[in-house]
Amino acid sequence: MKTKIFLLLCIISYLLPLKISAHDAHYQDAKPRVWNTHNGPVTATFFLLKNQDVLLEEPNGQIKTIPLLSFSRNDQQFIAQKQAWIQKINQLQQSKSAQNSTRYTQLQQPNSTEVNNRRELLWIVIILGFLAIIIRFTSRLQPLRFVLPILATIILLTASSFTYKSMKWMGLSTRISFLDSAFSYYKPSIATRSDNNYYYVESTGLPDHETMLGITSWQQQVPIPQCYIGSNAWSIPVNPTIAATPVPVNQNHFLRGAIALAVNGIPIFNPYTNTGVDAFLDGQLDQYGGHSGRADDYHYHIAPTILYNKIPKTSPVAFALDGFAVYGNLEPDGSAQKSLDANHGHYGSDGIYHYHSSATAPYMIGNMVGTVTEDATMQIIPQAAAKGVRPALTPLKGATITHCHPYPAGNGFKLTYTVGTEKDTVDYSWTATGDYTYKFITPAGTTTSNYKGQAICKVTVGNHKTTELISAVFVDPNRIIQIISQQESQLNQEIVIINSAGQIIYSTNNQSKQLQIPTDGWPSGIYYLQSKSPRTTGKTHKFLLH
Repeated sequence: MKTKIFLLLCIISYLLPLKISAHDAHYQDAKPRVWNTHNGPVTATFFLLKNQDVLLEEPNGQIKTIPLLSFSRNDQQFIAQKQAWIQKINQLQQSKSAQNSTRYTQLQQPNSTEVNNRRELLWIVIILGFLAIIIRFTSRLQPLRFVLPILATIILLTASSFTYKSMKWMGLSTRISFLDSAFSYYKPSIATRSDNNYYYVESTGLPDHETMLGITSWQQQVPIPQCYIGSNAWSIPVNPTIAATPVPVNQNHFLRGAIALAVNGIPIFNPYTNTGVDAFLDGQLDQYGGHSGRADDYHYHIAPTILYNKIPKTSPVAFALDGFAVYGNLEPDGSAQKSLDANHGHYGSDGIYHYHSSATAPYMIGNMVGTVTEDATMQIIPQAAAKGVRPALTPLKGATITHCHPYPAGNGFKLTYTVGTEKDTVDYSWTATGDYTYKFITPAGTTTSNYKGQAICKVTVGNHKTTELISAVFVDPNRIIQIISQQESQLNQEIVIINSAGQIIYSTNNQSKQLQIPTDGWPSGIYYLQSKSPRTTGKTHKFLLH
């Protein structure tokens, strides 16, 4: 028995270092390359292409970041080819700071080989621990107690290696899992997916609570379904960064579109309307802080604290489109809300910035702390777009909404309002194919209008990760956009490029693995490239054109 146990220990001791060293073996075959850059030659190994930055690993193991445009043309072509070949690569943690520093870590999920390796290490720890217990408490095996120190040493070494190798994927809360947790309370009525840049949220634009009740300054708009689906889903940055100068949320910025997304998939707009009026003080909002816009799109203008009837009070009620969370009147750890800064938020005990909602101005966000892109129409991009089915109406002075009852089948509403002593109704419905009927009922009679809209959308069931259709996007020194597609998605792939004003300036159906797009006449600035195939929607690529 002694011989067998001792032999088993020897085998495990021999295999253990081999298993531990197997995790990083893919780095050992890489050979340094001499790169030609504007600042001179650099000897290093290609590590990662991220946006417009190239990460190189120097012989001493240090990571060096160099802008892509700093490399020679030949090196840029090599980088593009290298990035296309690499299917699975570790993602480098990003950190940026301004004044009080904060850090968000995008933790990479392990591939199948790494998972198997970690599982085997875990089983080794379990087996050795079980063996130690048997030897320790079995009287017939007392003569073998001399091996207990050896077992303890092996267990500690194995557990230490397991912890070290797993710390990148076994954190208590990764960025994606944090977002998943916050939005989970409203699934499957909403759906989510993610890529390396954004966390996408799909919804149909109608909340599960009563709407419009209590509005005293009505714009004659009513809530209808929206199609925030697929490429029109809401986008939340998964790697938010602190802006050098926070942009104020006021009558001069973000007057169109959303500034945040509630966890039920409903957008939240600037507290001020596009006319510069505080929507809450003007009586335009219902008892939950929302109303319908000119496209009959329901949205909030203040944080919808009504959602705390369904979600924990320590969970975010929304996420700003800069990527930072919005909480109610409690801190994430359940303690009382700390004092707020001029941005209407602060850094939490974990060093991460977040906002808080309030019943008075600025209600949710005083200044947009995170880095965002504001287009010429003063809205954050990228963001989803609402689509109406009828012309927008004018405000109805003196009207007060008393009821807005949904149809039992969920395909319409009956909205009742009063004007003085008169009681009127808007009875409207839609079909699955997008046929809308509006009936305006007053004591003088009924007026019916019919409109044709888009078919009613359905969110994608469950979570999924956006498919990587494109391996690399970069602009070469000749201002030619170089696009390299994945091998499996090279056929029938639609590529669209959008400028900072949200306008589509280029589209094509790509059927080649590599595509070059000239940019003659295009102004300098930020652009967004979106791709999709008949089977899936790809990631959004952001790039800068000098």
